[in-house]
Amino acid sequence: MASGNRGNPETAERLVAAAVALFSRKWYGTVSIAEICRAAGLSNGIFYRYFDTKEALFKVILGRVLNQVREAVEQVEGTTPRQRLRHFAEAIFRFSQEHPDLVSVFREGQYRFFDFERRLVAIYLRSLGGALGREVGLAEYLFALGGLRFCAINRAFHAAPVQLETACDILTDGLFRGFTFDPDKVFGGTATPRPVALEESARERLLRSGRKLFGEKGFFETNIHEVTSGAGLSVGAFYTYFESKEAFYAEIIALVGHDVRAFISSNLAEPGLASLNALEYELRGLWLWLVYVSIDKHCYDLVREAEFVLPVAVREYYGAFAAGYRQRPPGFRVTEAVPALDEATAIEYLMGLAHYFGLETAFDEAPVNARVLAEAIGGYLARGLSDFLTQQEPL
Repeated sequence: MASGNRGNPETAERLVAAAVALFSRKWYGTVSIAEICRAAGLSNGIFYRYFDTKEALFKVILGRVLNQVREAVEQVEGTTPRQRLRHFAEAIFRFSQEHPDLVSVFREGQYRFFDFERRLVAIYLRSLGGALGREVGLAEYLFALGGLRFCAINRAFHAAPVQLETACDILTDGLFRGFTFDPDKVFGGTATPRPVALEESARERLLRSGRKLFGEKGFFETNIHEVTSGAGLSVGAFYTYFESKEAFYAEIIALVGHDVRAFISSNLAEPGLASLNALEYELRGLWLWLVYVSIDKHCYDLVREAEFVLPVAVREYYGAFAAGYRQRPPGFRVTEAVPALDEATAIEYLMGLAHYFGLETAFDEAPVNARVLAEAIGGYLARGLSDFLTQQEPL
Protein backbone atom coordinates (compact mmCIF):
# COMPACT_ATOMS: atom_id res chain seq x y z
CA MET A 1 0.00 0.00 0.00
CA ALA A 2 1.04 3.61 -0.38
CA SER A 3 2.91 5.19 2.46
CA GLY A 4 0.59 8.16 2.68
CA ASN A 5 1.21 11.90 2.63
CA ARG A 6 4.61 12.18 4.32
CA GLY A 7 6.06 15.02 2.28
CA ASN A 8 5.51 17.51 -0.48
CA PRO A 9 2.56 16.63 -2.78
CA GLU A 10 4.46 18.12 -5.73
CA THR A 11 7.27 15.64 -5.17
CA ALA A 12 4.81 12.76 -5.12
CA GLU A 13 3.38 13.99 -8.41
CA ARG A 14 6.85 14.07 -9.95
CA LEU A 15 7.30 10.42 -9.01
CA VAL A 16 3.90 9.50 -10.43
CA ALA A 17 4.54 11.37 -13.68
CA ALA A 18 7.96 9.75 -14.10
CA ALA A 19 6.50 6.32 -13.40
CA VAL A 20 3.69 6.80 -15.93
CA ALA A 21 6.19 7.80 -18.60
CA LEU A 22 8.36 4.75 -17.89
CA PHE A 23 5.59 2.17 -17.40
CA SER A 24 3.89 3.26 -20.63
CA ARG A 25 7.05 2.50 -22.62
CA LYS A 26 8.58 -0.40 -20.73
CA TRP A 27 7.40 -3.59 -19.06
CA TYR A 28 6.64 -3.21 -15.34
CA GLY A 29 9.25 -5.75 -14.30
CA THR A 30 12.06 -3.89 -16.09
CA VAL A 31 11.44 -0.52 -14.43
CA SER A 32 13.30 -0.02 -11.17
CA ILE A 33 12.65 2.43 -8.35
CA ALA A 34 16.06 3.96 -9.03
CA GLU A 35 15.07 4.56 -12.67
CA ILE A 36 11.82 6.23 -11.59
CA CYS A 37 13.71 8.50 -9.21
CA ARG A 38 16.27 9.44 -11.86
CA ALA A 39 13.50 10.31 -14.30
CA ALA A 40 11.86 12.45 -11.61
CA GLY A 41 15.17 14.15 -10.75
CA LEU A 42 15.06 12.85 -7.17
CA SER A 43 17.23 10.69 -4.96
CA ASN A 44 16.25 7.07 -4.36
CA GLY A 45 15.59 7.56 -0.67
CA ILE A 46 12.86 10.12 -1.29
CA PHE A 47 10.71 7.48 -3.02
CA TYR A 48 9.96 5.71 0.27
CA ARG A 49 8.56 8.83 1.86
CA TYR A 50 5.63 8.52 -0.53
CA PHE A 51 5.32 4.86 -1.57
CA ASP A 52 6.19 1.65 0.22
CA THR A 53 6.93 -0.30 -2.97
CA LYS A 54 6.95 -0.03 -6.74
CA GLU A 55 3.73 -2.06 -6.76
CA ALA A 56 2.08 0.50 -4.49
CA LEU A 57 2.98 3.28 -6.91
CA PHE A 58 1.74 1.22 -9.87
CA LYS A 59 -1.60 0.65 -8.17
CA VAL A 60 -1.93 4.36 -7.41
CA ILE A 61 -1.56 5.01 -11.14
CA LEU A 62 -4.13 2.34 -11.99
CA GLY A 63 -6.55 3.90 -9.52
CA ARG A 64 -6.07 7.30 -11.15
CA VAL A 65 -6.81 5.82 -14.55
CA LEU A 66 -10.08 4.45 -13.21
CA ASN A 67 -11.02 7.86 -11.84
CA GLN A 68 -10.24 9.61 -15.10
CA VAL A 69 -12.17 7.06 -17.16
CA ARG A 70 -15.12 7.48 -14.80
CA GLU A 71 -15.05 11.24 -15.28
CA ALA A 72 -14.84 10.84 -19.05
CA VAL A 73 -17.82 8.50 -19.49
CA GLU A 74 -20.21 9.08 -16.61
CA GLN A 75 -21.70 12.31 -17.96
CA VAL A 76 -22.91 11.56 -21.49
CA GLU A 77 -25.12 14.05 -23.28
CA GLY A 78 -28.17 13.44 -25.42
CA THR A 79 -31.95 13.45 -25.13
CA THR A 80 -32.40 9.87 -26.39
CA PRO A 81 -30.54 6.61 -25.63
CA ARG A 82 -29.27 6.51 -29.22
CA GLN A 83 -27.73 9.97 -28.90
CA ARG A 84 -26.25 9.14 -25.50
CA LEU A 85 -24.73 5.94 -26.87
CA ARG A 86 -23.05 7.93 -29.62
CA HIS A 87 -21.56 10.37 -27.11
CA PHE A 88 -20.54 7.45 -24.88
CA ALA A 89 -18.61 5.89 -27.78
CA GLU A 90 -17.04 9.25 -28.62
CA ALA A 91 -15.84 9.62 -25.02
CA ILE A 92 -14.13 6.20 -25.12
CA PHE A 93 -12.39 6.98 -28.41
CA ARG A 94 -11.34 10.42 -27.18
CA PHE A 95 -9.87 9.09 -23.91
CA SER A 96 -7.59 6.64 -25.73
CA GLN A 97 -6.52 9.36 -28.15
CA GLU A 98 -5.77 11.92 -25.44
CA HIS A 99 -4.24 9.60 -22.81
CA PRO A 100 -2.27 6.86 -24.61
CA ASP A 101 0.28 6.70 -21.78
CA LEU A 102 -2.38 5.96 -19.15
CA VAL A 103 -4.11 3.44 -21.40
CA SER A 104 -0.80 1.68 -22.01
CA VAL A 105 -0.07 1.41 -18.28
CA PHE A 106 -3.56 0.13 -17.57
CA ARG A 107 -3.36 -2.51 -20.27
CA GLU A 108 -0.50 -4.17 -18.41
CA GLY A 109 -2.23 -3.65 -15.08
CA GLN A 110 -5.42 -5.40 -16.23
CA TYR A 111 -3.44 -8.66 -16.49
CA ARG A 112 -1.11 -8.18 -13.53
CA PHE A 113 -3.82 -6.99 -11.12
CA PHE A 114 -7.09 -8.20 -12.61
CA ASP A 115 -9.14 -6.58 -9.85
CA PHE A 116 -8.56 -3.22 -11.55
CA GLU A 117 -10.03 -4.60 -14.78
CA ARG A 118 -13.05 -5.75 -12.80
CA ARG A 119 -13.41 -2.24 -11.38
CA LEU A 120 -13.14 -0.72 -14.85
CA VAL A 121 -15.83 -3.09 -16.11
CA ALA A 122 -18.07 -1.91 -13.25
CA ILE A 123 -17.52 1.71 -14.31
CA TYR A 124 -18.40 0.90 -17.90
CA LEU A 125 -21.47 -1.08 -16.84
CA ARG A 126 -22.78 1.88 -14.83
CA SER A 127 -22.02 4.36 -17.60
CA LEU A 128 -23.53 2.20 -20.33
CA GLY A 129 -26.57 1.72 -18.13
CA GLY A 130 -26.78 5.48 -17.64
CA ALA A 131 -26.74 6.02 -21.40
CA LEU A 132 -29.48 3.43 -21.90
CA GLY A 133 -31.47 4.43 -18.85
CA ARG A 134 -31.48 0.94 -17.36
CA GLU A 135 -29.20 -1.67 -15.83
CA VAL A 136 -27.09 -3.69 -18.24
CA GLY A 137 -25.45 -7.08 -17.94
CA LEU A 138 -22.13 -8.65 -18.84
CA ALA A 139 -23.25 -9.74 -22.32
CA GLU A 140 -24.19 -6.18 -23.24
CA TYR A 141 -20.90 -4.95 -21.82
CA LEU A 142 -18.88 -7.44 -23.88
CA PHE A 143 -20.76 -6.64 -27.07
CA ALA A 144 -20.58 -2.88 -26.60
CA LEU A 145 -17.31 -2.24 -24.77
CA GLY A 146 -15.29 -5.12 -26.20
CA GLY A 147 -15.63 -3.64 -29.65
CA LEU A 148 -15.39 0.02 -28.64
CA ARG A 149 -12.36 -0.40 -26.36
CA PHE A 150 -10.41 -2.41 -28.93
CA CYS A 151 -11.25 -0.06 -31.80
CA ALA A 152 -10.36 3.02 -29.76
CA ILE A 153 -7.03 1.60 -28.58
CA ASN A 154 -5.92 0.37 -31.99
CA ARG A 155 -6.84 3.64 -33.64
CA ALA A 156 -4.90 5.61 -31.00
CA PHE A 157 -1.85 3.32 -30.80
CA HIS A 158 -1.56 1.84 -34.28
CA ALA A 159 -3.47 4.29 -36.48
CA ALA A 160 -5.91 1.50 -37.34
CA PRO A 161 -8.40 2.67 -40.01
CA VAL A 162 -11.35 2.62 -37.62
CA GLN A 163 -14.44 4.69 -38.38
CA LEU A 164 -16.32 5.89 -35.32
CA GLU A 165 -19.53 6.10 -37.33
CA THR A 166 -19.34 2.41 -38.29
CA ALA A 167 -18.54 1.38 -34.72
CA CYS A 168 -21.62 3.29 -33.54
CA ASP A 169 -23.77 1.68 -36.25
CA ILE A 170 -22.69 -1.78 -35.08
CA LEU A 171 -23.32 -0.81 -31.47
CA THR A 172 -26.85 0.44 -32.09
CA ASP A 173 -28.07 -1.79 -34.94
CA GLY A 174 -25.79 -4.83 -35.03
CA LEU A 175 -23.62 -6.32 -37.76
CA PHE A 176 -25.32 -9.52 -38.92
CA ARG A 177 -28.71 -7.90 -39.40
CA GLY A 178 -31.58 -10.16 -40.35
CA PHE A 179 -29.71 -13.33 -39.37
CA THR A 180 -30.68 -15.76 -36.63
CA PHE A 181 -28.69 -18.68 -35.27
CA ASP A 182 -29.23 -22.27 -34.22
CA PRO A 183 -27.47 -22.82 -30.85
CA ASP A 184 -27.00 -26.52 -31.58
CA LYS A 185 -25.03 -25.68 -34.72
CA VAL A 186 -22.94 -23.06 -32.97
CA PHE A 187 -22.10 -24.86 -29.74
CA GLY A 188 -22.66 -28.52 -30.53
CA GLY A 189 -20.32 -31.21 -31.77
CA THR A 190 -16.64 -31.56 -30.99
CA ALA A 191 -13.42 -29.67 -31.68
CA THR A 192 -10.28 -31.37 -32.93
CA PRO A 193 -7.08 -30.24 -31.17
CA ARG A 194 -3.94 -29.29 -33.03
CA PRO A 195 -1.75 -32.24 -34.08
CA VAL A 196 1.10 -33.15 -31.75
CA ALA A 197 4.42 -34.15 -33.29
CA LEU A 198 5.60 -37.59 -32.22
CA GLU A 199 9.20 -36.41 -32.44
CA GLU A 200 10.35 -32.80 -32.13
CA SER A 201 13.37 -31.21 -33.72
CA ALA A 202 15.83 -29.28 -31.54
CA ARG A 203 14.34 -26.04 -32.87
CA GLU A 204 10.82 -27.11 -31.98
CA ARG A 205 11.93 -28.13 -28.50
CA LEU A 206 13.44 -24.70 -27.93
CA LEU A 207 10.25 -22.98 -29.05
CA ARG A 208 8.12 -25.18 -26.81
CA SER A 209 10.40 -24.51 -23.82
CA GLY A 210 10.46 -20.75 -24.46
CA ARG A 211 6.73 -20.54 -24.94
CA LYS A 212 6.14 -22.25 -21.60
CA LEU A 213 8.72 -20.21 -19.69
CA PHE A 214 7.83 -16.83 -21.22
CA GLY A 215 4.18 -17.56 -20.50
CA GLU A 216 4.79 -18.51 -16.88
CA LYS A 217 7.61 -16.13 -15.91
CA GLY A 218 7.70 -13.47 -18.59
CA PHE A 219 10.24 -12.54 -21.24
CA PHE A 220 12.49 -10.43 -19.04
CA GLU A 221 12.47 -12.86 -16.12
CA THR A 222 13.52 -15.81 -18.30
CA ASN A 223 17.09 -16.30 -19.50
CA ILE A 224 18.42 -18.30 -22.43
CA HIS A 225 19.99 -20.90 -20.16
CA GLU A 226 16.57 -21.73 -18.69
CA VAL A 227 15.13 -22.09 -22.19
CA THR A 228 17.87 -24.42 -23.39
CA SER A 229 17.79 -26.39 -20.14
CA GLY A 230 14.06 -26.92 -20.58
CA ALA A 231 14.72 -28.18 -24.11
CA GLY A 232 17.58 -30.44 -23.02
CA LEU A 233 20.09 -28.50 -25.15
CA SER A 234 23.16 -26.32 -24.68
CA VAL A 235 23.16 -22.54 -24.82
CA GLY A 236 25.26 -22.77 -27.95
CA ALA A 237 22.50 -24.73 -29.66
CA PHE A 238 20.12 -21.80 -29.15
CA TYR A 239 22.23 -19.51 -31.32
CA THR A 240 22.34 -22.12 -34.05
CA TYR A 241 18.67 -21.40 -34.67
CA PHE A 242 18.03 -17.89 -33.32
CA GLU A 243 20.20 -14.79 -33.53
CA SER A 244 18.85 -13.22 -30.35
CA LYS A 245 16.35 -13.62 -27.53
CA GLU A 246 14.14 -11.01 -29.22
CA ALA A 247 14.13 -12.89 -32.53
CA PHE A 248 13.22 -16.03 -30.61
CA TYR A 249 10.35 -14.22 -28.88
CA ALA A 250 9.08 -12.87 -32.21
CA GLU A 251 8.87 -16.40 -33.55
CA ILE A 252 6.96 -17.53 -30.46
CA ILE A 253 4.41 -14.73 -30.98
CA ALA A 254 4.01 -15.73 -34.62
CA LEU A 255 3.62 -19.36 -33.53
CA VAL A 256 0.94 -18.49 -30.96
CA GLY A 257 -1.03 -16.60 -33.60
CA HIS A 258 -0.64 -19.42 -36.10
CA ASP A 259 -1.82 -22.02 -33.60
CA VAL A 260 -4.92 -20.03 -32.64
CA ARG A 261 -5.88 -19.36 -36.25
CA ALA A 262 -5.20 -22.93 -37.31
CA PHE A 263 -7.28 -24.34 -34.47
CA ILE A 264 -10.24 -22.10 -35.31
CA SER A 265 -10.04 -22.37 -39.10
CA SER A 266 -9.56 -26.15 -39.18
CA ASN A 267 -12.54 -26.69 -36.90
CA LEU A 268 -14.67 -24.24 -38.88
CA ALA A 269 -13.86 -26.18 -42.04
CA GLU A 270 -15.60 -29.36 -40.83
CA PRO A 271 -18.02 -30.63 -43.53
CA GLY A 272 -20.96 -30.60 -41.12
CA LEU A 273 -20.62 -26.81 -40.70
CA ALA A 274 -21.15 -25.96 -44.36
CA SER A 275 -24.77 -25.00 -43.70
CA LEU A 276 -23.88 -22.25 -41.20
CA ASN A 277 -24.94 -18.70 -42.00
CA ALA A 278 -22.66 -15.69 -41.47
CA LEU A 279 -23.78 -15.10 -37.87
CA GLU A 280 -23.49 -18.78 -36.94
CA TYR A 281 -20.04 -18.88 -38.51
CA GLU A 282 -18.93 -15.88 -36.43
CA LEU A 283 -20.35 -17.29 -33.20
CA ARG A 284 -18.81 -20.70 -33.84
CA GLY A 285 -15.43 -19.03 -34.35
CA LEU A 286 -15.89 -17.05 -31.14
CA TRP A 287 -16.77 -20.23 -29.27
CA LEU A 288 -13.68 -22.01 -30.65
CA TRP A 289 -11.54 -19.04 -29.51
CA LEU A 290 -12.90 -19.41 -25.97
CA VAL A 291 -12.12 -23.12 -26.07
CA TYR A 292 -8.56 -22.34 -27.13
CA VAL A 293 -8.12 -19.73 -24.39
CA SER A 294 -9.32 -22.23 -21.80
CA ILE A 295 -6.52 -24.56 -22.96
CA ASP A 296 -3.73 -22.00 -23.41
CA LYS A 297 -4.23 -19.12 -20.96
CA HIS A 298 -0.64 -17.93 -21.44
CA CYS A 299 -1.39 -16.63 -24.94
CA TYR A 300 -2.66 -13.35 -23.46
CA ASP A 301 0.46 -12.82 -21.33
CA LEU A 302 2.79 -13.65 -24.21
CA VAL A 303 1.23 -11.19 -26.62
CA ARG A 304 0.70 -8.42 -24.06
CA GLU A 305 4.33 -8.37 -22.93
CA ALA A 306 5.44 -8.42 -26.56
CA GLU A 307 3.67 -5.08 -27.09
CA PHE A 308 6.50 -3.51 -25.07
CA VAL A 309 9.30 -5.68 -26.44
CA LEU A 310 8.29 -6.30 -30.07
CA PRO A 311 5.46 -3.97 -31.10
CA VAL A 312 5.95 -4.77 -34.79
CA ALA A 313 5.50 -8.50 -34.10
CA VAL A 314 2.26 -7.78 -32.22
CA ARG A 315 0.91 -5.64 -35.07
CA GLU A 316 1.67 -8.53 -37.39
CA TYR A 317 -0.08 -10.90 -34.98
CA TYR A 318 -3.32 -8.92 -35.09
CA GLY A 319 -2.85 -8.16 -38.77
CA ALA A 320 -2.85 -11.88 -39.53
CA PHE A 321 -6.17 -12.28 -37.71
CA ALA A 322 -7.62 -9.35 -39.66
CA ALA A 323 -6.41 -10.90 -42.91
CA GLY A 324 -8.16 -14.13 -41.93
CA TYR A 325 -11.44 -12.25 -41.59
CA ARG A 326 -10.99 -10.70 -45.04
CA GLN A 327 -10.26 -14.10 -46.59
CA ARG A 328 -13.41 -15.78 -45.33
CA PRO A 329 -15.37 -17.86 -47.84
CA PRO A 330 -18.22 -16.16 -49.73
CA GLY A 331 -21.31 -15.84 -47.58
CA PHE A 332 -19.32 -15.61 -44.33
CA ARG A 333 -17.81 -12.13 -44.69
CA VAL A 334 -18.37 -9.84 -41.71
CA THR A 335 -20.26 -7.31 -43.84
CA GLU A 336 -22.42 -9.95 -45.53
CA ALA A 337 -25.60 -8.48 -44.06
CA VAL A 338 -24.66 -4.80 -44.47
CA PRO A 339 -22.15 -4.38 -47.32
CA ALA A 340 -22.14 -0.60 -46.88
CA LEU A 341 -20.43 -0.85 -43.48
CA ASP A 342 -16.68 -0.33 -43.35
CA GLU A 343 -15.14 -3.81 -43.25
CA ALA A 344 -11.93 -2.79 -41.48
CA THR A 345 -13.89 -1.29 -38.59
CA ALA A 346 -16.21 -4.30 -38.41
CA ILE A 347 -13.21 -6.63 -38.19
CA GLU A 348 -11.60 -4.57 -35.41
CA TYR A 349 -14.91 -4.54 -33.55
CA LEU A 350 -15.23 -8.34 -33.73
CA MET A 351 -11.62 -8.89 -32.70
CA GLY A 352 -12.24 -6.65 -29.70
CA LEU A 353 -15.31 -8.60 -28.72
CA ALA A 354 -13.33 -11.84 -28.88
CA HIS A 355 -10.38 -10.32 -26.99
CA TYR A 356 -12.40 -9.08 -24.01
CA PHE A 357 -14.64 -12.14 -23.91
CA GLY A 358 -11.49 -14.29 -23.76
CA LEU A 359 -10.08 -12.03 -21.06
CA GLU A 360 -13.17 -12.65 -18.93
CA THR A 361 -12.81 -16.41 -19.18
CA ALA A 362 -9.01 -16.55 -18.90
CA PHE A 363 -8.38 -14.26 -15.93
CA ASP A 364 -11.59 -13.93 -13.95
CA GLU A 365 -11.64 -16.51 -11.16
CA ALA A 366 -15.41 -16.20 -10.78
CA PRO A 367 -17.36 -18.82 -12.75
CA VAL A 368 -18.57 -17.51 -16.11
CA ASN A 369 -21.38 -19.23 -17.99
CA ALA A 370 -19.72 -18.65 -21.35
CA ARG A 371 -22.39 -20.29 -23.46
CA VAL A 372 -25.20 -18.16 -22.00
CA LEU A 373 -23.11 -15.06 -22.64
CA ALA A 374 -22.26 -16.14 -26.18
CA GLU A 375 -25.91 -16.76 -27.00
CA ALA A 376 -26.87 -13.32 -25.71
CA ILE A 377 -24.01 -11.76 -27.68
CA GLY A 378 -25.33 -13.50 -30.80
CA GLY A 379 -28.56 -11.57 -30.41
CA TYR A 380 -26.71 -8.28 -30.08
CA LEU A 381 -24.55 -9.07 -33.13
CA ALA A 382 -27.77 -9.49 -35.09
CA ARG A 383 -29.68 -6.48 -33.78
CA GLY A 384 -27.32 -4.36 -31.70
CA LEU A 385 -29.15 -2.48 -28.99
CA SER A 386 -31.86 -1.45 -31.46
CA ASP A 387 -34.73 -3.31 -29.76
CA PHE A 388 -34.38 -1.24 -26.62
CA LEU A 389 -33.48 1.97 -28.43
CA THR A 390 -36.58 1.81 -30.61
CA GLN A 391 -38.76 1.45 -27.54
CA GLN A 392 -37.20 4.53 -26.01
CA GLU A 393 -37.31 6.90 -29.00
CA PRO A 394 -39.72 9.83 -28.53
CA LEU A 395 -43.00 9.66 -30.46
